[in-house]
Amino acid sequence: MKFTTLSTFDVASDTLSTFDVASKEIIINRMRVEPFTVGDFIHVYNRGNKGMPICRDVNDRWRFLKILRFLNDEYFPPHPLRLPGSNLSTFDVASSPLAGRSFDWPKDWPPHKPLVKILSYKLKENHFHLLLKEIKKGGVSKFMKRLGDAYTKFFNTKYEEKGRVFQSSYRGKVLRGDFKNLHYLDAYIQIFNSFEEYPGGIERALKEFDAAFEFALKDPFSSLGEAFGKRNLQIIDRDILAEVFPNLKIYKEFVKDALLVRNIREILGKLTID
Repeated sequence: MKFTTLSTFDVASDTLSTFDVASKEIIINRMRVEPFTVGDFIHVYNRGNKGMPICRDVNDRWRFLKILRFLNDEYFPPHPLRLPGSNLSTFDVASSPLAGRSFDWPKDWPPHKPLVKILSYKLKENHFHLLLKEIKKGGVSKFMKRLGDAYTKFFNTKYEEKGRVFQSSYRGKVLRGDFKNLHYLDAYIQIFNSFEEYPGGIERALKEFDAAFEFALKDPFSSLGEAFGKRNLQIIDRDILAEVFPNLKIYKEFVKDALLVRNIREILGKLTID
């Protein structure tokens, strides 16, 4: 029997390994994250284990956002379950999280030194999307491990459960080639996914574009509002997108064209979630 050697990418360690597989017609690709390097943009996503919800109430959602804010740093707090502004007994993250006060950087922590740039995000009931930029070697993998571990520990402690919350470590697709795709991917994450939650679903959202856009802008678990100054949770860094879309009017026109004139899923192809 003839064998061949394939390379795989280990999400946890960022190392390449090899394994032998039979040279049949079907070759299974076990790679969950394409190899990437400093400067690359990565669409990262994950689902709940067995398709189950990863958020059961609104406080779960706010806890997820707090992890994005406070664990994206070279410093790792000694008690990550007790994030700033959180109440361990009630798991209530803040009385008014939209005001942003509970997202201020703690004065007794070292100055903020992020592991990655988070350009945009969208948290849904049973999965999430992140648009990340690798700014230091191993930053994305380290951050994603922290995110998965911290949220799983929070979730299992709160609900007195055991086991996996997410279906895998995480999955990611690297953006290469035409950087116009970065713009479309950002719109897919922030807008398309919010439109899916619009009353009546995506079809009605497209027909009622202006109302649906306002819906997305007010969505507290999409980065769109923060991207254009409607709130300041200090989670995102728009990087080059801030130059391309300096104001909400320009961005809205781009999104309208992407969703109503073009097929954003077809444009992005395999960069979107499977």
